[in-house]
Amino acid sequence: MVARPPSGTIPDTPGSYQFKDRDGRVIYVGKASSLRQRLSNYFQDPRNLHPRTAQMVATAATVEWIEVRNEVEALMLEYSLIKQHRPRFNIRLRDDKSYPFLAITLDEQFPRALVMRGRKRKGTRYFGPYAHAYAIRDTLDLLLRSFPIRTCSPGKFNEHHRLGRPCLLFHIEKCSGPCVGEIDEMPYRQLVQELCDFLDGDTDDIVRRLEAEMASAAKELEYERAARVRDRLLAVRKAIEKQQMVAERSEDIDIIGIADDELEAAVQVFFVRKGRVVGRKGFILDKVEELTPGGLVDRILENLYGDEPPAGVPKQVLVPVEPDDLPTYEEWLSHLRGSRVQVRVPQRGDKRALHETVTRNAGEEFVRHRLRRAGDHNARSRALTELQDLLSLPEAPLRIECYDMAHLQGTDYVGSMVVLEDGLPNKREYRRFKVKTVAGNDDYAAMEEVLTRRLQAYINERDAPLDDDLVDGQAGKRPKKFAYPPQLLVVDGGKGQLAVAERVVRSLGLADEIPIASLAKRFEEVYVPGRSQPVEVPRGSDALFMLQRIRDEAHRFANTFHRELRGKRMTASSLDGIPGLGEARKQKLVKAMGGVNAVKKASLDELQALSFLPAAVAEAIHAKFHSAQ
Repeated sequence: MVARPPSGTIPDTPGSYQFKDRDGRVIYVGKASSLRQRLSNYFQDPRNLHPRTAQMVATAATVEWIEVRNEVEALMLEYSLIKQHRPRFNIRLRDDKSYPFLAITLDEQFPRALVMRGRKRKGTRYFGPYAHAYAIRDTLDLLLRSFPIRTCSPGKFNEHHRLGRPCLLFHIEKCSGPCVGEIDEMPYRQLVQELCDFLDGDTDDIVRRLEAEMASAAKELEYERAARVRDRLLAVRKAIEKQQMVAERSEDIDIIGIADDELEAAVQVFFVRKGRVVGRKGFILDKVEELTPGGLVDRILENLYGDEPPAGVPKQVLVPVEPDDLPTYEEWLSHLRGSRVQVRVPQRGDKRALHETVTRNAGEEFVRHRLRRAGDHNARSRALTELQDLLSLPEAPLRIECYDMAHLQGTDYVGSMVVLEDGLPNKREYRRFKVKTVAGNDDYAAMEEVLTRRLQAYINERDAPLDDDLVDGQAGKRPKKFAYPPQLLVVDGGKGQLAVAERVVRSLGLADEIPIASLAKRFEEVYVPGRSQPVEVPRGSDALFMLQRIRDEAHRFANTFHRELRGKRMTASSLDGIPGLGEARKQKLVKAMGGVNAVKKASLDELQALSFLPAAVAEAIHAKFHSAQ
């Protein structure tokens, strides 16, 4: 349990504080307008604390703090530290899925529209998120008749540019044909800007322009052009009908609805721009820390706007209850937006009715989540308890690591390490290894190398100076990638692999600290040190299912890395050894031509037409692939 620091050593200033466990791992991050007053609340009779807070204080070994100038800086520092360390006792956001966005790649010469998920990248404009990918594709299909920008991949674009023939989308008037020069860059950029304006909710100007263009064409007796503009206008109006009008045309609002119980909360967010719903997002929060209703809203705002939100920060955010520190959050959001932002609770009228609709959506999602979660949570708890009993572990294995090897006849030898925390995959903790010292096909030696490297790294980081972790609130000299030991180490294989793991942990002095086991694939037998016979893990049990799942995930992760290395080696070999063709120029060439096969088939004229390729290099490439013809 963490000892109480002397009161005089804790500053009476704003800042962020961090509780750490005995391994130096940050387990909780908080903020305070007065560090002295806030931290004193933790050091009282545990019976007066919330059970989760009492558990956190009992688990912690040390507490540290970082002073800042004001409460807004404390808020920003707290969010940064939570994002960096993912503390187990801080509230956790769990997105059940990666929501799809409609993305416009503005950093390309001829931008394209596509459906994207996952991490955002610079140079791309995002609209959404949407609940379903098909909703984006239906809307995009309508809009392409009015704003015919390309949707093809760079490889497809380069292929048709080289062939000089457009694809089918050009012929059905859903692309303006930039690949074959049917439209110049500036008019094309104008189409892209009009599409972005439309998706932002600025529809009136576009409708008026199309109506005027149609009337002008009819007046000049250009009836075919008038008919094409009419079709574009009908498509725009049909797309507008799909966007639900919920507020005044000038209003930009985010509406947050919450349904919760003591352990979890379901959150639904509707993004309203220019009075229309342009996207929605939903997620689940694990309430692993003691929170008031206002404190829960604090955490939701931090998660929603801490990273750059795709729809931007609106003028107004509607919430079910006020944040605990309303002025600080309004000041923070106003700083992000660049103008004043209001956070308020709607009391009456249309906004109250709209907020009730969003809250109702959150309630329905919470019911669905609990139905899905009930079996899953209970099964994981049973599995961890069963593993502790069956393998005679000192505690439930909240962190399980599993290792597997992959190779092809001794080449491209790799190892994988996958991690389950609280029974769920933690992909941030996955690691992969290139085997360096093993020649030929020797899984035992390869496993020994991988385990030794991982556990030796743990020892090195465990014994590193503590001041390597945080320096003035910033990341230290190097990230600690192996700082936390597994509570159960699993290897894929039978007694032989188990003997290797046992030898490694004993040689490093970790035999009493890290329990090990192996799972043999043939009969799904579980072996542990000191027993010649496998442990009797019942077929169909939650414990065996969890071991099978982590073993299969380690196998998948190892094979994926192996295929990636082998593919790179095989792909790169055909272009290696050409004078003047370095790695950067090689990548640029493959991208411009649309693939390695296209480079092999290219004529000398096509290669010489590439501005970045010197004539001598172009001749060398052509000679390598056409010398025998």
